[in-house]
Amino acid sequence: MYQTLDIERRGQVATIWMNRPAVFNAFDQQLIAELATACAALDADDSVRVVVLGGRGKHFSAGADLNWMRQAASASHEQNLEDARIFADMLRTLAHMSKPTIARVQGAALGGGTGLTAACDMAVAASDAVFSTSEVKFGIIPSAISPYVLRAIGPRHALRYFQSAERIHAERALAIGLVSEVVAPELLDTCLDQLVEALLQGGPLAKQAAKDLVGAVYAQPIDEKISEETAQRIAYQRTTEEAKEGFSAFFDKRPPAWLV
Repeated sequence: MYQTLDIERRGQVATIWMNRPAVFNAFDQQLIAELATACAALDADDSVRVVVLGGRGKHFSAGADLNWMRQAASASHEQNLEDARIFADMLRTLAHMSKPTIARVQGAALGGGTGLTAACDMAVAASDAVFSTSEVKFGIIPSAISPYVLRAIGPRHALRYFQSAERIHAERALAIGLVSEVVAPELLDTCLDQLVEALLQGGPLAKQAAKDLVGAVYAQPIDEKISEETAQRIAYQRTTEEAKEGFSAFFDKRPPAWLV
């Protein structure tokens, strides 16, 4: 079905592998389109409860394919706008998936590769991972990825790295919030499996509601309006069938239905 991706299924976990290792999983129009399609398909698949995004080979993603970018430099404004909209739509599709998403990062995650990392809910990185918003080196800006990178690292760090294009090594990425965990390369999948196991314990609909909650509450003033918003959300959640099952399972000392 895909020419630039492999989809691997293990139980309730689906891994989207970017599969252009010869060019360090650099993306072009086809990879962008296929990522958007894969994210939408897996989001609609109720048998999938966690989605992992990874890259085959030594590197997660070196960002945009330079041959594609060279063509863009000579394209019209209208053509560039269309390409940019398609890329932005793909990132939004990934970021708005209703189930947990994890970036599995090794090696280079540059430019758009940093954006893909930030668009996932969380990221596990090997200690050899390196990130960069390197766009200014080419006379452009990290525009489409900026909402996700800003969400991850905040404006102060973004003001530095969007302008300096410095390499951000794994430990620094952890310190500024770009990734959730950093481990030795040989422990990357062990760490990923532990995180996946933790994510599978919660109710699927509750996790979706928790994800929506972050988007609704983050950066809002703590006032009467936000208090009412949070009260409405928990009141609704307590009445769901999933919540009733979760409490019943706890008091009956049995696993909830979503773990059976």
